[in-house]
Amino acid sequence: MTGCPISYEALLDEEEIECPNCGEFITVVIDKTIDAQQYIEDCSVCCKPIIIDVNLNQDFNRILCITND
Repeated sequence: MTGCPISYEALLDEEEIECPNCGEFITVVIDKTIDAQQYIEDCSVCCKPIIIDVNLNQDFNRILCITND
């Protein structure tokens, strides 16, 4: 197959967040192809769920809102 190879790194972004349950810092992967998204990811340290809201502000910067309920 010829042509330009797809770089999946350009589509994903790693963010370090603080778990609202245990306070430990963990790394989550954000899909940069979706402007507004909400998903639940379990903390890799305490295994409790974290609600992650991702939105773009007016300057096209990503805003993360991390909650535990």
